[in-house]
Amino acid sequence: MKVGILAGGLGTRLAEETEIRPKPMVEIGAKPILWHIMMHYYAYGHREFAVALGYKGEYIKRWFSDYVAFDGSLTVNAASGNVKRHSNSLPDWSVDLVETGLNTLTGGRIKRLIEWMGDETVMLTWGDGVSDVNLHDLIAFHKSHGKLATMTAVRPPARYGHIEFDGNRVVDFTEKPQASEGWINGAFFVLEPGVKDYIDGDDVMFEHAPMQRLATDGQLMAYRHESFWQCMDTIREKHLLQKLWDSGQAPWKTWELIDESSGYRPPRLHRFRPNSDAA
Repeated sequence: MKVGILAGGLGTRLAEETEIRPKPMVEIGAKPILWHIMMHYYAYGHREFAVALGYKGEYIKRWFSDYVAFDGSLTVNAASGNVKRHSNSLPDWSVDLVETGLNTLTGGRIKRLIEWMGDETVMLTWGDGVSDVNLHDLIAFHKSHGKLATMTAVRPPARYGHIEFDGNRVVDFTEKPQASEGWINGAFFVLEPGVKDYIDGDDVMFEHAPMQRLATDGQLMAYRHESFWQCMDTIREKHLLQKLWDSGQAPWKTWELIDESSGYRPPRLHRFRPNSDAA
């Protein structure tokens, strides 16, 4: 199944970083967050990607070109200009870098990607959030209900610590837990080609009229993910992700389950059961 990733927005809430590069190129652990997202999909066997470009799209093109050209050790013949690569630890990706317009909104970018990737079911996410969502279970859930769209619903992490009281006495304090109530759109969609018919043009936010119409028509389902999810909208969230990476306990680092000798094996995680809740 092909994977579309939106990477064309201005990223104004992360202006400290995005004045010089697009938000998906902001680095966590010396790699762009876009690379982290793609590695998560790769851990589940997905190798074909289409990245929607817009703001500073040339930066993303240049990064992928350099990533391929300069990986591992090289021998350069100065006279002939020939370059020999001695190792290749790169993932087996096929990446389409698709120009979708500087001012195109999320709906327009999604419609263009669906048309680019062909008349088939696709996965799609934003280029600024990471998760340990089980993609096998997500796809199985989508296939089980037969609707046009599945979104991953997540519980957002609390901005501050959570306190529980008995009168004025503190009985429990949890430092920045996942919210115990409420669900939000965590992206990580599975979409059928018919979703594009709900998007009128480039100046449409997918999160507004298209998703509302899909919901009204009974064509939008939610896969509820209760484990790790984190977006990177602010410099504080960027530092949070960097801290998790530096700790060696980054929950989204699912690609460590790849077996280098055989190339790939599915993550040993829980499996989807068809009677799971849907919304």
